[in-house]
Amino acid sequence: MKVCVLGGDGYCGWATALYLSRRGHQVAIADNFARRLWDHELGVQTLTPVRPMPERLRAWRRIGGENIEFMAGDVTDYEFMSSVIRSFSPDAVVHFAEQRAAPYSMIDRKHAVFTQVNNVVGTLNLLFALREFRPDCHLVKLGTMGEYGTPNIDIEEGYIAIEHNGRKDVLPFPKQPGSFYHLSKVHDSHNIMFACKIWGLRATDLNQGVVYGTMTEEVALDDALINRFDYDEIFGTVLNRFCAQAAVGHPLTVYGRGGQTRGYLDIRDTVRCVELACLKPARAGECRVFNQFTEQFSVLELAHMVQAAGRNLNLHVEIDHLPDPRVEAEEHYYNARHSKLVEMGLKPHLLSESLLDSLLNIAIRYQDRIDRSLFMPRVNWRNARNDRQPKGMPHAAGSPYEYEAPLEASVVPAKGNGSFKQGG
Repeated sequence: MKVCVLGGDGYCGWATALYLSRRGHQVAIADNFARRLWDHELGVQTLTPVRPMPERLRAWRRIGGENIEFMAGDVTDYEFMSSVIRSFSPDAVVHFAEQRAAPYSMIDRKHAVFTQVNNVVGTLNLLFALREFRPDCHLVKLGTMGEYGTPNIDIEEGYIAIEHNGRKDVLPFPKQPGSFYHLSKVHDSHNIMFACKIWGLRATDLNQGVVYGTMTEEVALDDALINRFDYDEIFGTVLNRFCAQAAVGHPLTVYGRGGQTRGYLDIRDTVRCVELACLKPARAGECRVFNQFTEQFSVLELAHMVQAAGRNLNLHVEIDHLPDPRVEAEEHYYNARHSKLVEMGLKPHLLSESLLDSLLNIAIRYQDRIDRSLFMPRVNWRNARNDRQPKGMPHAAGSPYEYEAPLEASVVPAKGNGSFKQGG
C-alpha cells in the first residue's frame, strides 16, 4: 500500500512512517519542519536529541529500511498539497500535519488564529486535492478525544443514537471542545464529514487520547532514529512531563485537584491503530470515527504512579497541586467507548510499571537537557493575552504568525532519494 504521512517529522508522524515502512508499505513523508520552528520560537527543546530529517532517513536506509520519500512543504499551500497527491498517488493519506498543542493555541490571539488557519485550511486543502486528483484515496485523520469534552454521559465513538419527540436518528456526538486547538479539530471533523457526504470521499477520523512513550521497535533500532520527548508546559504531555520532573527532583505539577480524566495510549498503539485503519478503509462516502485510546486515568492517578515508579529507582518524588490554568472541570464523570479498534485487531500495550521505569530512565539519561523553568504553566485560559513571550526568533515574515504567507510556501517536492529541495 502507498501511504503518505503528512507531518511525518513530528512525534506521532515519525513513529508511524517508520512502522508502516517496516511493515512493507511504500511510504512518503510531507513536512515543513514547523514543529522544530515552534521549539525555536518558544526557547525549548525536546528531551531527546532529534536528528535532522536527512540524517534520519539515511539511518533508516542504513539499517535496511525501505526508502522513504520526503517532500518538503506546507499543507496550507494548495499547490504543494495537490502536487503531493498528484506525484505520489497514495492509497491512504495519514494526516498529522497540524498544530497539536492546546496551550499553544491559548497564548494569545495570534497563536489562536494561526492554529485555526493552519489546521482547518490544511485539512480543507487536502480534501480538495483528494477530490480532484485521488478521490478513492482513504483519508486517515488524527482527531482528538478533546473534541468531546467531558459530558456527564458515556461518550460514544463519533455518533450517538437519540430519540426526540418520538423520532429517532443517529447524529454526530455533541462536541464540547476546551481550547481553540480542540475547536480546530471539531471544524476538521465537520469538514471531513461534509466532504464524504457530497463527494463520496472515504475517511477515518481517529479521536486519539493522550499519547505517551517515545520508543517503538523501529525507533529503538538506531540512535539516529530517536523520537521526540516533549516535557515543557506547552507541548509536553502530562506523563512525559511528570517523568522529566521526577528525574530532576522537581515536584510533579498537578493542575487543581487532579481529577481531570482522559484516555491514554502508548505510542506503539498509535502506529498500530493507524495501520489497522489503513488496511480496512472506510467505504466510499463514509466518515467513520474511532476513539483511539486504551486506558483512562486521572492526572492525580498518573502522578501517584510516577511517584511509586520513581521510588523504585531511588528518586524522591513529591506532588504539588497548582491552580489550574485551564477552564475545565477538575473532577467529573468520564466513560468513553473505545471498542472498534480492538475489534479490528488492536492488542493494547497497557501502562505498566516496567514502561514507567523505561520512561523515567530515558528522562534520567537526558536529564542534562532538562530546563526546569519550562515546567510551570504560564498560559492561562482565562487571559486573552499571556506573558509567555517567545525566547527565540522574532515574528518576522515567514514565521508561523504570518499566516497569509504559509511556511515554506516555495518548497517543491523532491522524489526518490529521501532528500528535499527549495524552489525559487
